[in-house]
Amino acid sequence: MSVVLPYVVLIIGFIILVKGADIFVEGSCAIARKLRIPDIIVGLTIVAMGTSAPEAAVSITAAIKGSNGIAIGNIVGSNIFNLLIVLGVSAIIVPLAVNKSIFKRDFPFLLITAIVLPMFCIIGKNRVSRIEGLLLLCLFIIYIALAIREALAYRRSEQSKSDSPASMSLLKGILFTLGGAVAVVLGGDLSVNGATDIAKQWGVSDAVIGLTIVAMGTSLPELVTSISAARKGSSDMALGNVVGSNIFNVLFILGITAVIKPFDVDFQSLMDQLILVFVSVYAFICALTHKKMSRFEGITFSVIYIAYTVYVFIR
Repeated sequence: MSVVLPYVVLIIGFIILVKGADIFVEGSCAIARKLRIPDIIVGLTIVAMGTSAPEAAVSITAAIKGSNGIAIGNIVGSNIFNLLIVLGVSAIIVPLAVNKSIFKRDFPFLLITAIVLPMFCIIGKNRVSRIEGLLLLCLFIIYIALAIREALAYRRSEQSKSDSPASMSLLKGILFTLGGAVAVVLGGDLSVNGATDIAKQWGVSDAVIGLTIVAMGTSLPELVTSISAARKGSSDMALGNVVGSNIFNVLFILGITAVIKPFDVDFQSLMDQLILVFVSVYAFICALTHKKMSRFEGITFSVIYIAYTVYVFIR
């Protein structure tokens, strides 16, 4: 029974995750329509923070326990997974149109978050200090303030008044969003536990489990939520979820982590951070060139992630 149990846990966790993501997206879209907020802003804020709850739980808990290597490894691995697999698979299912407003603020912030982390590590001689953690949190506050300003400007525009009405009340939308978020986190946690136990049964090392399964598992909410949003025709929310989650992961979660306890970074982690910089720049170029994420680009993203995973196993 103990051999079969991890597979049962994995399947149950994935079912809860998929259903929770559907409810979460439905509730978030209803809130956006009711408050006349663009989907891209909801994806970059509410949805991104909700789906990043597993990363926050893992990294902040690891920091409190003094396991800062796990904290930074989880964030960097999750961000690479978000860009290459979450964005890639979503684009394969439904090509994602890129809202032009995302080039003005969100993609530049995405590049800043990818570059600033290895820069801090190099300047601090492989250490991220409390002061640098506070700087990350300040950048996060600036980003949220800019997002709120855009949302308020959108509400005053004629475009928001012509949007279709919400399919449910504001209260029901909030309940759906909260309930879906809880289900997403619970399903993600069960999926990670089941996959980790299965990996141990097959003799996979803890190091590889941490770099792959834990990072992938904490990003399952982003994956399922973005796919669900893309299938429902909300490419803005699907793309905003990925970009917002990556920004939230570095600026808020690692900012809090460094404030709790400054952490050291080894050479392998620095290499992963530089790979994240490359992936972020590549995603920005693809979006800027074609103003959308095509199926072909989604396939190339997925292939790059497979190559990265092979590199991790070899390393």
